Amino acid sequence: MAASKPVEAAAGGGGGGTGLSRWQLALVLGAPILLGAGAFYLWGRRAARRGGKGASERKTPEGRASPGPCGGGQPDGPGHEEMSPLDRAQAAKNKGNKYFKAGKYEQAIQCYTEAISLCPPEKNLDLSTFYQNRAAAYEQLQKWTEVAQDCTKAVELNPKYVKALFRRAKAHEKLDNKKECLEDVTAVCILEAFQNQQSMLLADKVLKLLGKEKAKEKYKNREPLMPSPQFIKSYFSSFTDDIISQPLLKGEKSDEDKDKEGEASEVKENECMYIYDDCSYIIYSSGYLRAKQYMEEENYDKIISESTKEIEAKGKYMAEALLLRATFYLLIGNANAAKPDLDQVISMEDANVKLRANALIKRGSMYMQQQQPVLSTQDFNMAADIDPQNADVYHHRGQLKILLDQIEEAVEDFDECIRLRPDSALAQAQKCFALYRQAYTGNNPLPVQVAMKGFEDVIKKFPKCAEGYALYAQALTDQQQFGKADEMYDKCIDLEPDNATTYVHKGLLQLQWKQDLDKGLELISKAIEIDNKCDFAYETMGTIEVQRGNLDKAIEMFNKAINLAKSEMEMAHLYSLCDAAYAQTEVAKKYGLKPPTL
Repeated sequence: MAASKPVEAAAGGGGGGTGLSRWQLALVLGAPILLGAGAFYLWGRRAARRGGKGASERKTPEGRASPGPCGGGQPDGPGHEEMSPLDRAQAAKNKGNKYFKAGKYEQAIQCYTEAISLCPPEKNLDLSTFYQNRAAAYEQLQKWTEVAQDCTKAVELNPKYVKALFRRAKAHEKLDNKKECLEDVTAVCILEAFQNQQSMLLADKVLKLLGKEKAKEKYKNREPLMPSPQFIKSYFSSFTDDIISQPLLKGEKSDEDKDKEGEASEVKENECMYIYDDCSYIIYSSGYLRAKQYMEEENYDKIISESTKEIEAKGKYMAEALLLRATFYLLIGNANAAKPDLDQVISMEDANVKLRANALIKRGSMYMQQQQPVLSTQDFNMAADIDPQNADVYHHRGQLKILLDQIEEAVEDFDECIRLRPDSALAQAQKCFALYRQAYTGNNPLPVQVAMKGFEDVIKKFPKCAEGYALYAQALTDQQQFGKADEMYDKCIDLEPDNATTYVHKGLLQLQWKQDLDKGLELISKAIEIDNKCDFAYETMGTIEVQRGNLDKAIEMFNKAINLAKSEMEMAHLYSLCDAAYAQTEVAKKYGLKPPTL
């Protein structure tokens, strides 16, 4: 079994070593280094553990309120010297604060305006406070353009003025200036050492909005890209009852055999013999059979066109061709094209039940990738209803249940898969993984020990199952048994030396275990050398470069991953990472601010 099998038939991107795709890992496992939206929040997590500020509001103006006059009056009574311009400005500001606290924002604005006009121009910090206070009053009146303008004045006078930067960030959010909002809130996060939840939440919100917005446009116009042969083979190996992935001379059935499970007959129709240089070749007249031949030859780029010929001819293998074409549409990230083909196969009541069940698994996985868990669950349940003896249904539904945090139901599905296919090493390993996650998140030591022993039993029973070692390595990493986790990844590499994502996980382990940056980057670079279409490797490399402070290199890596993303949701996540890095470059240029680096 491959150590990077996507859990779902929608080809969600190699999660490597867990049987789960990358976006699923963020939900189920997490990672040694933060891979979620806004990569620089790694430092926020560290700060939070030291005890950070809560979501405190920044609503009030600065300076105490006093009952003095709004403008430049003098104190009553003899013996008082004439007030200086700055004192008069402060008096106006204090009067403005009194009006502000009374909810009289227009009067407060008048007083702050007078304070600005009275203040000597060389008093930068005082002037910046007056502008910021006036912005606070404008904020209460929801005059967002004026808020942004006054905060800009305040920041020009005091470039590291947190209140003004954050208030301007909120104004930019209201004005739908997402890029400017992100830059301001990034500066705030760095200045506050990532300890204020309010700032962090706004940054995360804007990053997600920007990511979705950019991904929607990019994904709509993206060029289809075939994944690497390693990814495709890994993907198909996650199915055991998938007719279209079976070898050519064993997988096709004559009409009378199609309803017989498990048996196959050689294809003798729709073919002729071609002899060249004393070698014989079979030439198929069926588009579907030619597509299958190209699949065996790893000539994947021709499969969609040959399947289309079979479909247009309404040939004998039309249902198979529809499913095969849909599968490759999913693999190249074209879910919109895949869905009609899957719908048609599912509705073909006279088609082989295993074809229909496989189509339901793939459509259900596609729905899950699109964050539609209700539709996904419906498809998996329907697949179980029409083909209750299909082990693939329970295997893939079990992984769906993990994502939905329905661990007991996931274990039941894995048990059913194992009952139907006792030799399913992957299902047994993932059952251990589900039990382990349940025990680990529940902080329950005894069940954790039981689950860890279960991993040992699986790798002993199935010593050639790379997935078992990889899942065990993830659990060992959680338990900080780094040396043994490293050994498990080595066994994965021995079994599957061309699996790029295992190298990525081993590289991340070096960083967490030994803080060995050079070794970690060497292993991730090796992953890219093995598979230059491994988006997980580029994403991880980008995340590390952010933490090293190499923001331009990080942006380059994220852009490479974006071009390889297989779904709009993956693309949105990667754009969030890229935008976070870009915002930091802008903040560094404008304010000389940088977060801590590795």
